[in-house]
Amino acid sequence: MRDLAGGVALVTGGAHRVGRAIVEALAAAGRRVASHYNSASDEADQLVAQLRGAGSDARAFGADLSDAAAPASLVAQVVDAYGQLDVLVNSAAVMRRTPVADVTVDQWDAMFALNLRAPFFVAQAAWPALRKTHGCIVNMADLAAFETWPAYVPHTITKAGVVQLTRALAHAMAPEVRVNAIAPGAVLLPEGWDEASRQHLIDTTPLERIGTPADVGEAVLYLARADYVTGDVLVVDGGRHVRT
Repeated sequence: MRDLAGGVALVTGGAHRVGRAIVEALAAAGRRVASHYNSASDEADQLVAQLRGAGSDARAFGADLSDAAAPASLVAQVVDAYGQLDVLVNSAAVMRRTPVADVTVDQWDAMFALNLRAPFFVAQAAWPALRKTHGCIVNMADLAAFETWPAYVPHTITKAGVVQLTRALAHAMAPEVRVNAIAPGAVLLPEGWDEASRQHLIDTTPLERIGTPADVGEAVLYLARADYVTGDVLVVDGGRHVRT
């Protein structure tokens, strides 16, 4: 297992929710962390201040990854600031309720641009730096990649794409760079969900609880350390994928 101390990690979407927990986990493990944000500049600054106060070398980098030029620019800024890159976590994504009859072209394009196109081009831009350090990529998929969610069809398709992207990049970037994914289940409820929805998730999860973003952070640490694991998707869902 690889020692994480001292290396550099870039986490896209690292300012809040699951991305923030990933940033915190990597920093606690000794990584210098570049936390990407788009519009959440205040949250990003607060997180960086928190981590710096605890002795971590953390910095915030802003970019709109739905802009086609942004992935390469973001990676270049991080490598220029730190001099290397060891771990890339593609966490930035959008999840919107989009019943099939209501989906618009703009919604479709926006979700695909951020959820699927951006991870590919961030990975492409990071590949040269990661080859030098024999680093790794961890993509954030979703349990939705393996299920059908009628009110979130574009989202589920993007996450299924992330799974195949992970497998394809693991093959293409071997042996120098490992590429894996995590498919979280109910670790955070979507905004606007009520208590009845929360209880339904609990009742239909074999471990009978909702997970936490920290559970995903721990999974990232495992994949960052596991030198003989590539092309895999680690499901972190309390067993929901095996329920009948």
